[in-house]
Amino acid sequence: MSGHDSKYFSTTKKGEIPELKEELNSQHRDKRKDAVKKVIAAMTVGKDVSSLFTDVVNCMQTENLELKKLVYLYLINYAKSQPDLAILAVNTFVKDSQDPNPLIRALAVRTMGCIRVDKITEYLCDPLQRCLKDDDPYVRKTAAVCVAKLYDINAELVEDRGFLESLKDLISDNNPMVVANAVAALAEIQEHSSRPIFEITSHTLSKLLTALNECTEWGQVFILDALSRYKAADAREAENIVERITPRLQHANCAVVLSAVKMILLQMELISSTDVVRNLCKKMAPPLVTLLSAEPEIQYVALRNINLIVQKRPTILAHEIKVFFCKYNDPIYVKMEKLEIMIKLASDRNIDQVLLEFKEYATEVDVDFVRRAVRAIGRCAIKLDRAAERCISVLLELIKIKVNYVVQEAIIVIKDIFRRYPNMYESIIATLCESLDTLDEPEAKASMIWIIGEYAERIDNADELLESFLESFPEEPPQVQLQLLTATVKLFLKKPTEGPQQMIQVVLNNATVETDNPDLRDRAYIYWRLLSTDPEAAKDVVLAEKPVISDDSNQLDPSLLDELLANIATLSSVYHKPPDAFVTRAKTASQRTEDDDYPDGNEKGYSANVGDGGASPSTSSSSVPYTAARRPSPAQVMPAPASPVPDLLGDLIGLDNNAMVPADPPAMPSGPPLPILLPASTGQGLQISAQLARQDGQIFYSLMFENNSQITLDGFMIQFNKNSFGLAAAGPLQVITVGL
Repeated sequence: MSGHDSKYFSTTKKGEIPELKEELNSQHRDKRKDAVKKVIAAMTVGKDVSSLFTDVVNCMQTENLELKKLVYLYLINYAKSQPDLAILAVNTFVKDSQDPNPLIRALAVRTMGCIRVDKITEYLCDPLQRCLKDDDPYVRKTAAVCVAKLYDINAELVEDRGFLESLKDLISDNNPMVVANAVAALAEIQEHSSRPIFEITSHTLSKLLTALNECTEWGQVFILDALSRYKAADAREAENIVERITPRLQHANCAVVLSAVKMILLQMELISSTDVVRNLCKKMAPPLVTLLSAEPEIQYVALRNINLIVQKRPTILAHEIKVFFCKYNDPIYVKMEKLEIMIKLASDRNIDQVLLEFKEYATEVDVDFVRRAVRAIGRCAIKLDRAAERCISVLLELIKIKVNYVVQEAIIVIKDIFRRYPNMYESIIATLCESLDTLDEPEAKASMIWIIGEYAERIDNADELLESFLESFPEEPPQVQLQLLTATVKLFLKKPTEGPQQMIQVVLNNATVETDNPDLRDRAYIYWRLLSTDPEAAKDVVLAEKPVISDDSNQLDPSLLDELLANIATLSSVYHKPPDAFVTRAKTASQRTEDDDYPDGNEKGYSANVGDGGASPSTSSSSVPYTAARRPSPAQVMPAPASPVPDLLGDLIGLDNNAMVPADPPAMPSGPPLPILLPASTGQGLQISAQLARQDGQIFYSLMFENNSQITLDGFMIQFNKNSFGLAAAGPLQVITVGL
């Protein structure tokens, strides 16, 4: 619709359906066109205009392309709820698929693919076969995508009619966009198939690389993603592939750039020549840097991908650390990601620049960013031995600023530095002890207590410092209590004098008798028994030499990192999780089992299978179990033949685009109580709880009736009101009585 068509959305007239019906059957073409626009507008804002289905379908017989598109849009939306009437449109589809105008031919086959009704798919096959071999490339590329849609509805039909072979033939097409769509369709089908369907051979490889130079940007992305699954035979072939793909790094579209980077990184694993690898690293740096001049959202996606790349190949951006310096107007999520990458790229050569930046960030106003900057200084100290002293000097300067949260974060990271470099920087403990009174965060307190306990023999007033914490021992969080217990035991073992002896008794008493925390109590009992039976053994356990901690900036497991690098330019590389961790693939028709065994009988509650509004009364559940929560009452079972119910809600929210699902209800899962819709106080003793739920790919409306009155309740009727989703019961619903 054009900008002038907004008027169709502003109408609020009542009783407009009869008027629309009259206009749709008008003899005037302009009136019919306006009426269809009004119908589409009403459909768009959620009004139910399914009753006009036949009248709208009658408008299909037109030469006007705009009107035809609108009618097809209406059909896609309502064919599922009116499958019997949708067949009326089949003849027009078949006729349009042979129209002289290629736009109409493509539109017809595209729409037939979008109407996910089993009854129509068999009529789609012949037009689709013709369109796959059409003279016009626009029709062929549209038909290629339609094959993937048809496979999702009926995989067996696609395989039997030879559509997969036709798709593979299109890879050799002379039009690059047809090739790209064929690749996209085959990749989509491969994802939903358990057997190999789309395998790239050296012959196919050459054709795809040729098409890569000429197709559109998204076509290039599809081809590059498909090529990334190809394993080169040897280093020479890998070099040839990379040479053909390298020009894509200069593309204006960041998706093409990232896909090309992914492809090159994967092929670099097979290239043995260090000179070639070094040159490729140099070529990849400028396009990655260019991505950081885009909008903040694209910057963030690029940074998440760069984070993975520098873990595998830090040399690519080793000389480009300045581009990751934070700007004052960067959003916080971009700043945080830049910090992470700067830590990974920090080296002895650039550490002075990096520390200067981090120190600057530690004086900003955003508290979370300041904390992360201070922690970054500590991580650089742990990572780089030679720079540790410079990092500690910066941390001490920040502590002298006396900003509370900066001081506390500095103490936390200094504790880690002491773990990394034991017995090297203890001279700064006196400075840390000056800030004891300002500590109010559990992690900072625990870190300071650990430092005092670990170096108790070098701190003259260690017992006094710990005693100041012990005064509030019962109120402290578990993290601080555990650290206090261990630090006091360390102090006692290092200085077994009267003061620490009294302290250890107080702490052990508090940690065993006065606490409810099992972790604290168990640790206290272990220390108590160790100290009372064998103090020397206690020394060996508590004062044992600790393993030196290492740098955690490359924290991803190598196998996980390789998997994520193979998924660069996808959500997986943004989340830093493998696809299986956050994507649940919907089953296709070929993967479904036709006869699922569902237990029937005595479930808690009442489960109504919900179908679409157009289902006929004969479509019903094979059993409608019902049991009251406290006073059970058997339900009347209404047997009827089970017939398929269109899965409307799944299609709307994108969980499952397969239209046909069995209508038998599964057992009600045991889970949280259903939300109460009608409390007993309002319903004169009758309480109704209900919830719409998805189970095994089907939609169920679970109802539970609870009788809190003193009489048997009966005479109920249940009905679904018309709703914008077109949901209705799959069959007759009946509840005879709700007993006492």
